[in-house]
Amino acid sequence: MENATARVPPTAADGRPTGRTALTNVRIFDGRGLTAPSTVVVDGTRIGTDTAGARVVDGRGGILLPGLIDAHIHLNGADTLEQLTDYGVTTALDMGTWPAATVTALRSRPGLTDIRSCGIGASSAASGHGQRPGRPREGLVAGPRDAAGYVADRVAEGADYIKIIIDLPGFDQPTLDSLVAAAHEYGRIAIAHASSFAAVDMAQAAGVDVVTHVPLDHALDEAAAGQMIVDRRVVIPTLAMMEAIVEKVRRPRHSASTRPSYKAARESVSLLYRAGVPILAGTDANESWAVPASPLFGDSLHRELELLVDAGLSTVDALRAATSLPARHFGLTARGTIQPGMRADLVLIAGDPIDDITATRRIEQVWCAGIERFQD
Repeated sequence: MENATARVPPTAADGRPTGRTALTNVRIFDGRGLTAPSTVVVDGTRIGTDTAGARVVDGRGGILLPGLIDAHIHLNGADTLEQLTDYGVTTALDMGTWPAATVTALRSRPGLTDIRSCGIGASSAASGHGQRPGRPREGLVAGPRDAAGYVADRVAEGADYIKIIIDLPGFDQPTLDSLVAAAHEYGRIAIAHASSFAAVDMAQAAGVDVVTHVPLDHALDEAAAGQMIVDRRVVIPTLAMMEAIVEKVRRPRHSASTRPSYKAARESVSLLYRAGVPILAGTDANESWAVPASPLFGDSLHRELELLVDAGLSTVDALRAATSLPARHFGLTARGTIQPGMRADLVLIAGDPIDDITATRRIEQVWCAGIERFQD
């Protein structure tokens, strides 16, 4: 993934690409399988149909995927976007970056990964997250009365959704309930960080829309999965982060009774998938010294796909977890599939990811909203 460069097509005054490129002899992942070899037209920033005057790029029988979506990252500057793009991640959902000006400056960068963000996640001063050095006070919520103000401030800063960190001991149930209610009043989905069985239970009781992470103490049970189905809840398990955390704490000072368990995380994903709970691919990629582990931007999404397949997902459903499903559940209506009119976010790979999910790593070219990035 080194030495990636951007090949910028003719652009309009606002920097958006113009002109057409016809990608011939490509097999498209359509959410169910691979099509016969065909042609996809990149027309400006969108997928088109008219090949007239198009520059022709021979896909040589390669596989064309919708741009990949990482449903859980933490931004860290423009280099973050470049790393993500190089690995075919054309959209990323940030789950905690501040100040708001930093997030704003990283939005809508031509030719680079497009982002959505929650800004500062809500945390309790009593929790480990709330006590981390550098944690901004604006993210601390003391009780139910503070919930509406916290959410209003995030919405004013441009937050696309609301992130609530259930790190126990921390929020009580009334505060959590109030945060979720406030998020919904502002038309935002509520996302709960929950990496323990008890935290997931609280998140479900509060009515969150999305649970990110899965427990590292005890695997979820049938009752938990059933509640998610009833409430139409989705899960972003971040197995890449769970694996990295467990690997990091495999040291003598951690007793068997307190050591986090990757087995619990894997079993939870297997159970949720069998029950029909939508699973989205997210990694928790970050470059922070203050967190338990730091999965690499871009690379970790491919690891996440491998871990999802290991946990029982079919390769087709793993690909959907990084394309159409996050687009659907986060309201990204022009992404996640390859169809005329959709945003031209595309990844050309060599190899069949339905036969072997590791083929997603064999990237040949990437298009972000029509701007081509390729490997030298």
